[in-house]
This record gives sequence, structure tokens and C-alpha cells, in this order.
Amino acid sequence: MNTFHYKGRTNRGDAIEGRLEASSADAVATQLFNSGITPIDITEAKTTKSTSINLNDLFGAGVKLDDLVLFSRQMYTLMKSGVPIIRSITSLAESTRNQTLAKALRHVVEDLESGRELSNALSRHPDIFANLYVSIIQVGENTGRLDEAFQQIAQYQELEKDTRDRIKTAMRYPMVVILAIVGAVAVINLFVIPAFAKVYAKFDAELPWATKFLIATSNFTVTYWPYILAGLILAGVGLNMYLKTENGRYKWHKYKLRIPVVGSIINRSLLARFARSFAMATRAGVPLIQTMTVVSRAADNDYLAERILQMRNGVERGDTLTRTAAATGMFTPLVLQMMAVGEETGAIDDLLQEVAEYYEREVDYDLKNLSSAIEPILIVAIGIMVFILALGVFLPMWDLAAAARGGR
Repeated sequence: MNTFHYKGRTNRGDAIEGRLEASSADAVATQLFNSGITPIDITEAKTTKSTSINLNDLFGAGVKLDDLVLFSRQMYTLMKSGVPIIRSITSLAESTRNQTLAKALRHVVEDLESGRELSNALSRHPDIFANLYVSIIQVGENTGRLDEAFQQIAQYQELEKDTRDRIKTAMRYPMVVILAIVGAVAVINLFVIPAFAKVYAKFDAELPWATKFLIATSNFTVTYWPYILAGLILAGVGLNMYLKTENGRYKWHKYKLRIPVVGSIINRSLLARFARSFAMATRAGVPLIQTMTVVSRAADNDYLAERILQMRNGVERGDTLTRTAAATGMFTPLVLQMMAVGEETGAIDDLLQEVAEYYEREVDYDLKNLSSAIEPILIVAIGIMVFILALGVFLPMWDLAAAARGGR
């Protein structure tokens, strides 16, 4: 946005001047008229370019779910209090600490001043406001219940944030253990085994196959560690680029649901998100076909999104929601039965809400027991590593000690 210097007069005829940020002089004039000021002269202010580097511009601060929850809650409060929407968003743009969100909100204000609807203005920032968010706001605009729309979105986002936080907390312990194992293996290969290899070389004795394997692995690591590190970095970058492609992202999202122990938890958390977002959109009055399209885009998993679109296509052909859901193979018989009852009674939103709560209870229980489920796997991995080290490092020492005692 550019900065404009304006001169004008108030309703009482008093002269006034100042500066405003806007996309154009017309936008400044509109703001002044809305404030009861008659503009006389509007000129673009000359600003000196700063040579300082803004880290946010280079790397992008990003908008977290916490920021969106706070924004939705504040908008609900302001809308319910009767504060005009432009004034509300302008105030939140000035008060938010996230500069990326503040910049987007200022653009939204400009669009509103130019005559756009709020849902249309939000849709121009898809990286921040998802399709589900925009659709619920659009329904709130059409029904005149914009405050309730923001309240529904805030509640949904708070539950989403709670689920994500619980998954991150549950995964923290096994990730720390795995990183510790990787670090220990690196230290042993680079420092410990070479020291033992020097001791074995002095005795010129025949070494067991396990010891030879460890020494060969250590020598390779010590000699080529710069290439190994570079290879790992290149592999990580290449994998990241592949996962950003449509095919790579789809395969990863499909494989992620099949990871032992963790995959079932991720699958049920995604289904809980699907059911809750479906129920929220249906309750807000979004048409069924549009709801399924919006929910598929909000699924955050391409594999699940494809199944939801298959359900939409079946419904478009005249099939029931329950039959199309059963054809995907994603839902349990209990959930399918609840969906069938919801279709028969016309309370599909309430039944899907119960489905979401059912999955969330299961996910919560599994997350609480995730550490105990992963611990045996980690213990076995550590035991195998210790066994190989004991076999390869200490067995030759026992043989050498026995040989030394026999020589006496």
C-alpha cells in the first residue's frame, strides 16, 4: 500500500490534513467520506526507501492456527457487539502481532471499501483462509448471521488446534529417543570404534565377522562423512521437492495412514476432522454438493480428499451418502449406521457431530497410550544396537584377554 497526504474539511468546515495508507487515491477519498470529511486535495506522499532488510519479507512469518482462532473469536465478539465490519477488521489489523495476517487484513479492508463481500475478500488469501472458512463466512453473510459464523469457525479451529497439540505432544518422546539413538550411532562410528580398532591392530589377531563389519562401517563413515552428510542433505531436499508435487504429496498422504501404530491414529483424526467440518458446513446451510467439495479441500490429506470427492460424485449420480461412504472403505460399520440414521431422520449434521466426537474420543485414548505402545519397539531397537556393539566390540577383547592369560 502507498501513503497519501490529504487535505479536507469536516462537517463544520474546519480544515484538516493528515496521512493515510491505501491502494489508491480513490480508496483514501472513500475512507474520508465515510469518516465525515470532505477531501479537497489528495497526493501521494514521497517516502524514502529503507535499506534495512525485513526478515518477514524474506522468509514469511506465516499465519498459525492460534492467530486464526484469536481473529475469529475477536470478530465474533465485535460482530455481536454491532461494530461495523470495516472498523472491526481495521482494528484487528492494527492490533495483531502477526505481520502477515495484518497485511492480509489490510487488503481485505481495501476490498471491502471497493464494494466486495467479505467472503470474496477472504478468498483472495487462500494461504490464510481455507475454503471451509470462506464458505461458512459466505453462508453467514447470506443469512445475516455473520457473528454465529465466526463463532462456529472459532470453535472448530480450537478443537482442531487441541487435536494437533495432543498429537505433537504424544510424538515428542519417541522422536527424542530416535534422535538420541541416531546421535549415539554417529558418535560410536566416528570416535569409539576407531579407538578400539587401534587396540585390535596391535595384537594382529583374527577378529570376528561382527567386529570386522563394525570397523569397516566406521572406516567408511570416518573417510567419507562429508559426502555422506552432503548426500543426506541432497536426499532431504530432493524428497521435500518431490513431496511438494501432486503425485508425491498424494503417495505420502496415502502411506502416512499405513504407518504402524501411528497411522491408525492419523486416519481417525482426519475422519474426525471430516465429520466435524461436514457437520458444521451442513448446519450452517451450505448445500450438500458444495459442502463435500469444500470439506475435501479442507481435509489436509490428498488421499482422503479423493475419497470424499468420490462420495460427492456418487451423491451427484443419485446415490445415498451412506452407500457412497461405505464404498470408500474408510468408515467403520458403527459410523455408517449413524450416517444412515442421520439421512433417514434429516439430522445428518447432529449425527456427524456424534461421529466426530466418537473418533476424537478414540484418538484421545490412543494418544494417551501411544508412548506405552511405542516403548517396546524402541527398547527392541536399542537392545539390537547394544547387542551388535557388545558382539563386535567386547567379544574380541574377551578373546584377547583369554589369549593373554593363556600365554602366561
